[in-house]
Amino acid sequence: MSEASARRKPNEQPALLDTELDHLPPELRWREWMGRVEAVIFAANEPVPRSVLARVVGRNCNVELIIDDIRAELAGRPYELVAVAGGWQHRTKKGFGDAIRAAFGTAAGEGAKEAKELSQAEALVLMCIAYFQPITRGELSSFFGKEVSRDLIGVLRAQDLIASGPRSPQPGAPYTYVTTKNFLSHFGLDTLRQLPDFEMLEDAGLLSKEKLLAGDIMPDFSDGDEGQVGQEGR
Repeated sequence: MSEASARRKPNEQPALLDTELDHLPPELRWREWMGRVEAVIFAANEPVPRSVLARVVGRNCNVELIIDDIRAELAGRPYELVAVAGGWQHRTKKGFGDAIRAAFGTAAGEGAKEAKELSQAEALVLMCIAYFQPITRGELSSFFGKEVSRDLIGVLRAQDLIASGPRSPQPGAPYTYVTTKNFLSHFGLDTLRQLPDFEMLEDAGLLSKEKLLAGDIMPDFSDGDEGQVGQEGR
């Protein structure tokens, strides 16, 4: 414990952080801001928004330029700063996924929470919620031509990939479902605008609109063990 800390009373707040650093020359001031920003992001378990990073730098500091300079310094490292879920987070580069899996048996989770592999049914329902949110369970069932079980919805909720949205104006005012911030973080998205459009998915052979609407590609929703879908690791 430092001498200053020892003298501080138990309920006394620490001294305010000097964010302007006017006593430092511009180059050293910028380097200190870079170090603070990277330290805050490194210490966080979730993506750090700009509003939080602005607390540790000067009022006229451009946080985006700070991030750009940190990214440039990390260019040769196995990890990087990525914009995800409305903030920034350290992520290992995808090219090192095999090394991480070899070391630990599986890649560390991309998001703030560890998530198990999704079945084909769970992944497709999650995809539809992402594209058509807010959407009710009844609408999902109508879309696929099969009932989407509460258990399946519960799996996605338990992993914090979806949450309850606004009540639907339909009779009975059923709950709708929407994706979460953790969904964005888990799949490496900054905003929902980064979701690939249906044409891109079709071109990649990952989705057929005709088969989806006809219910031809959906497994039995009551069987959660069919067709596991893996997810990238951190």
